[in-house]
Amino acid sequence: MTSMAAPETTWYGRNRELVLSLVSGSATAAGWILESQDASRSWWLSLYVAAYVFGAADLVMHQVRGIRTKGLTFDIDLLMLIAALGAAALGAWREGALLLFLFSLGHALQHYAMGRARRAIEALRDLAPTRATVLREQNGSRLEESVAIEQVTPGDIVVIKPAERIAVDGEVTEGRSSVNQAAITGESVPVEKSAGAPVYAGTVNGEGSLLVRVTVAIGDRTLDRVVRMVAEARTQQAPSQELTKRFERIFVPIVLIVDVLLMVAPPLLGLWTWGEAFYRAMALLVAASPCALALGTPAAVLSGIAQSARRGVLIKGGAHLEMLGTLTILALDKTGTVTKGEPEVTEVIPADGVDADHLVAISSAVERRSQHPLARAVVMEAERRGLTVAEAADVQSVVGRGVTGRVGSDMVEVGRLSLFTERGLVVPELLRARIERLERDGRSTMTVRRISVDSPTGMWLGVLGVADQPRPGVREILDDLRRIGIRKLVMLTGDNAGVARAIGGQFGFDDIRAGLLPEGKVEAIEELALEGPVGMVGDGVNDAPALTTAAIGIAMGGAGTAAALETADVALMADDLGQLPFAVGLSRATRRVIRQNIAVSLGVIGVLIVATVTGASSIGLAVLIHEGSTLVVVGNALRLLRYGSDSL
Repeated sequence: MTSMAAPETTWYGRNRELVLSLVSGSATAAGWILESQDASRSWWLSLYVAAYVFGAADLVMHQVRGIRTKGLTFDIDLLMLIAALGAAALGAWREGALLLFLFSLGHALQHYAMGRARRAIEALRDLAPTRATVLREQNGSRLEESVAIEQVTPGDIVVIKPAERIAVDGEVTEGRSSVNQAAITGESVPVEKSAGAPVYAGTVNGEGSLLVRVTVAIGDRTLDRVVRMVAEARTQQAPSQELTKRFERIFVPIVLIVDVLLMVAPPLLGLWTWGEAFYRAMALLVAASPCALALGTPAAVLSGIAQSARRGVLIKGGAHLEMLGTLTILALDKTGTVTKGEPEVTEVIPADGVDADHLVAISSAVERRSQHPLARAVVMEAERRGLTVAEAADVQSVVGRGVTGRVGSDMVEVGRLSLFTERGLVVPELLRARIERLERDGRSTMTVRRISVDSPTGMWLGVLGVADQPRPGVREILDDLRRIGIRKLVMLTGDNAGVARAIGGQFGFDDIRAGLLPEGKVEAIEELALEGPVGMVGDGVNDAPALTTAAIGIAMGGAGTAAALETADVALMADDLGQLPFAVGLSRATRRVIRQNIAVSLGVIGVLIVATVTGASSIGLAVLIHEGSTLVVVGNALRLLRYGSDSL
């Protein structure tokens, strides 16, 4: 039911529906008291009329606007108006007033419930400040200037003061602090930020000061994208919601036709009097109105989307929320999903007579000029050990094999075993055995060799083992997914089979598919789809084809990449795989609530139809039971706002 126009900035504007309903209820109660005390008929009748006016105000305005825009609409509101007018015609003013009061109260509470769910999401819009402090260069000095957020552009340096809410998406250039990112990513613990770390608009700075270079234009910040996605999600109806709307469009005209027949046929057949037939027909309108059916599903869907957003899981609509709960197979990309996507040196195995720190330092000197992820792992290991690393010269990359360079007067070669064997060099058996063992354990290996004046034929310095580290708690997360009904877990990766088996076997995947290019992942999803609904979890960039092919695409790290928000149906904003069982569980809980609401709604309608047609129930009792069921389903839907902190 659509509200009459009223400024929503005032208290009355925000609570107008509830006020009108309560006035209607007060008038109904006062009229009933006067009627029961045998007061003058004009007194209690005028109160019932007032109850009609206030209770039907929104119903009438809704119908008037509907007629102006698209003609007469056969909907629930029309049924209620006819039933109330019919009750008045029968002289059952009390029942009609009670009907309008409870119906308007149900709508007011339903709109409150929907508004509460919407506000849980839309509060994000107000998180980012409207002004920012920008650092300007002027006459060789740096001055702080407070400007409207619309005037901030990429490249500007913004000053973030202690305990201040951050207004921009950017990268820290100076300072160190902890930032509470819960509003965007759902992370409960503040995240440490220093030079190079990303920050997001709407998050709250801790005790330190930060200088942040703006990297994203206002309007395209993570916060802005989330708000847009949520607005789109609210317009996308769930399958259950579409089904109930189709049911309503067919059911309401049928009820009206049956109601007319009920008023005419029994009296003509001599079964009932005209008054009795009219009374039962009016009671049938109340009984058959599918209010609870129409309200229960959207309230559940919006509550589910709101609760997921609170936990840093963005679900882009009711259809995706429902589909997520149907998944029986889940495919996960390895790099960046099951693992961190950040290779680390796990083993340093020097040759006899070689110091481990020397092996790392000399390797880092050459690898520092490379942009390969494995090279960065070696450089990070040298930094972790606090080593002094020499400058390398004449650094050259050997595509797919490794890198060479000059450190001082020595030539240093770092790379895969094939870098040396393809040139006919004989690798010592002990070193080869160590390399084979590391690779069996799923490590990428980097063999290091030095050519110097002292050893012109070359000296083997040792081997480094590098591996992409698993995300913590992955095994427990997969176990949780199995417990809530995911029957098959599959790992997809472009890595070789040895690495894939080492990682996949560690976590107990049911199926491991290695050596896959992006099109290979798509083929794997299509093949798995023959066994049941498949969800795909990836990073939202190179996994985009597979994410769009799956029934549900779930992107990791939605707060960090625009691609994740645009490509997937669900985004885990905090890059936290641990939120996946929560999201699937919430979806299944939402589906349960929807089924419960539909069952309650149809059950009450069925019982009341029989009771009113047979005369077992009066209009008043039908009103109480009917509107009570509406409040029950809305309250049931609101339980989803506690999912994760309270069992359903």
